[in-house]
Amino acid sequence: MNTTLRRVVIATAAVSMALSMSACGKAGGGKTSAADVSKGFRIGLALPENQTARYEAVDRPKIEAKLHELCPKCQVDYENAAQNANTQQQQVDTLINDGDKVIILDAVDYKAIQPSVQKAHDKGVKIVAYDRLAQGPIDAYTSFDNTQVGKQQGQALLQAMGSKASPSSQIVMVNGDKGDPNAAQFKAGAHSVLDGKVKIASEFDTNGWLANNANNEVSGAISRIGASNIAAVYSANDGMAAGIISALQSAHVSPLPPVGGQDAQLDGVQRVLAGTQAYTIYKPYKDEADTAAEMAIDVATGKSVSAANSTVDNGTSKGIPAKLIATDIMTAKNIQQTVIAGGLYTVQQLCSGQYAADCAKAGLK
Repeated sequence: MNTTLRRVVIATAAVSMALSMSACGKAGGGKTSAADVSKGFRIGLALPENQTARYEAVDRPKIEAKLHELCPKCQVDYENAAQNANTQQQQVDTLINDGDKVIILDAVDYKAIQPSVQKAHDKGVKIVAYDRLAQGPIDAYTSFDNTQVGKQQGQALLQAMGSKASPSSQIVMVNGDKGDPNAAQFKAGAHSVLDGKVKIASEFDTNGWLANNANNEVSGAISRIGASNIAAVYSANDGMAAGIISALQSAHVSPLPPVGGQDAQLDGVQRVLAGTQAYTIYKPYKDEADTAAEMAIDVATGKSVSAANSTVDNGTSKGIPAKLIATDIMTAKNIQQTVIAGGLYTVQQLCSGQYAADCAKAGLK
């Protein structure tokens, strides 16, 4: 090969290598052009399950409404994983392949979803973690202060027990699914309040947050501990509280011991009105949904996350822009000031049918 030809070959190879490296850098570094609100773009919304009423009844419509307000020409692609981590991985992959610029993600399993989050990052797709903090290179996060929620649950349970709250009083704890990082935070917060104040006679981490599983767990606990020996039951959410109360009623436990929950689910609030559930935790979902939508538009369009007021770490990434939203204990005494004033439900929704008399007693009109 003569000198001139050798130089041409070397130069061509160098250019080819440079282009190849540049292309790899673009794919691996998450560098894509920012989305344009005036033109619209695709936004993915991936929710974890539909057993808990809030996701379809509250979260989805409120997030979609805010996204359409902020970006009228944007297309929202919705997915629900029905509590299946593998399904959610496939759904996120589909959203990435369909060209979504940003995905609002509420993970079924915060660890299992990490490869999909990494894939999104590598392709320049932004991820806003919603309600649950997933692992991987997350761009923003909004939720409630979940440890504080657990503390509020513990405080409300002790208040409901009144004079029966003592170190010898036996309670049952029904915690959430181990795959949900929020469940661990609720559990830790509740323990920080309850430990030493009552005796935790039986405790469960409930697969799938399912009411049927909670029902079976508490039924077993009643058999082991004795119906008359259970002073209260901590439930990590309202959905499981329904199963727990059913188990207690089936065992003819009367009067019912205090049972708590969280989420201010419609049937949960109605049970609080009726006196079968002692309390729930009111979460202003509109604030959370609005924040997620604002964050999604910001990260997709290359802006700083204006809604963030703090940062969090997720075990794989540090300094994630975040906003944690305050919550309140809701009992029959403050329904007007919480779920009604916050626009979650109307009096008509709460007070239909069998709950009319309970609403009248609570002063709701």
